[in-house]
Amino acid sequence: MRIWLINHYAVPPQYYPLARQNYFAKNLMRLGHEVTIFAASTVHNSDKNLIEDDTPYREDVVDGVHYVLIRCKGYHGNGVSRILNMLEFARKLPGVCDKYPRPDAIVATSMPPMSCAAGIKLARKYGCRGIAEIADLWPESIIAYGIAGPHNPAVLWLRRLEKWIYTKADAVVFTMEGAYDYIKEQHWEKEVPQSKVFYINNGVDLELFDYNKEHFRVEDKDLDDPEIFKVVYTGSIRRVNGLGLLLDVAKAVRDPRVRFLIWGDGDERPMLERRVKDENIGNVVFKGRVEKKFVPSIVSRADVNIAHCISTPVERYGISFNKMFEYFAAGKIVLSDFPTQYNPAVQCGAGITVNVVSSANIAAAVDKLASLPEEERRRFEENSRAAAHKYDFKKLTSELLEVIQSIPKKE
Repeated sequence: MRIWLINHYAVPPQYYPLARQNYFAKNLMRLGHEVTIFAASTVHNSDKNLIEDDTPYREDVVDGVHYVLIRCKGYHGNGVSRILNMLEFARKLPGVCDKYPRPDAIVATSMPPMSCAAGIKLARKYGCRGIAEIADLWPESIIAYGIAGPHNPAVLWLRRLEKWIYTKADAVVFTMEGAYDYIKEQHWEKEVPQSKVFYINNGVDLELFDYNKEHFRVEDKDLDDPEIFKVVYTGSIRRVNGLGLLLDVAKAVRDPRVRFLIWGDGDERPMLERRVKDENIGNVVFKGRVEKKFVPSIVSRADVNIAHCISTPVERYGISFNKMFEYFAAGKIVLSDFPTQYNPAVQCGAGITVNVVSSANIAAAVDKLASLPEEERRRFEENSRAAAHKYDFKKLTSELLEVIQSIPKKE
């Protein structure tokens, strides 16, 4: 089949590390399918634009994967310029797509919903299978983060667009296991039957993870110290990640062997480092940013890997943090603090969660894990590595292909 993956942010992973579409493309190609990824030329969370002249679009083949990058104006932050960037990509997408041979299937991703809707419209135009992939609930996330209220005109417009996508797509793939709970809360069961809704979470390229673990080792005295109980965080250090709470947790932990090792960068890092110094928090070390290829070396030498950020009501439908699946691949215990019944780490027996989030409760969980009997620790670690096989992108790609092939071919 000729398959198009439309994702506004899916630039080649050396520019932006969220590589879900890249992994799908590689594995679909291994299975004999022809794949093209359509994305905007702008690189999220950066000032980089991959098309700096007036070229309307450009083709790249990166590590064997065919990309079509559509020129869009850059943006900063989450304001008006970003919204205009989203609208520009959705507006320009059909004209660029018309220059390519008709696909057999289109998988169009939301966020943002505008380009997802454009992808579903193209599937209807070309008479091919159209799959909506929902990686973020818009506008529900906007409401959850307090950006706009439920009756805001923009929110109401996005809600109508969201329902249109779910209704008109041949199938809807959510990265959140409890997404159909959300559909029922919206009273859309009649228009969006459960039979067309599927769950494929994020995952890990296990082969690549193991290769990077072996070939790109981080030399670090804390990771190599057997006397330290290492609680590792990897990821961004911005307000939404809520690492200030982890500093409070570190202050409340009783076990003197515990040390929080934080890899990553972001605009809140200087402030948090000042807190560590001013408050004399001796069991937290900020390690800085590393290339993604070094992450397997880090998380595989932790005692506990912590999945943490500021919780929102959206997480009640499930969680799909990329780092959690890297933690599984590491074969180490996962500690999470998201109040949801759809937690892959807990479901797979790979770790524990803190449902009532507070520094005292998280600290108590860390102390509990630091004192686990060896047999119980080994069982968690074995379950964690087993979970990585469940969420390996080879398996997830097969699941996506099953969804595509379940849709009757259109004449």
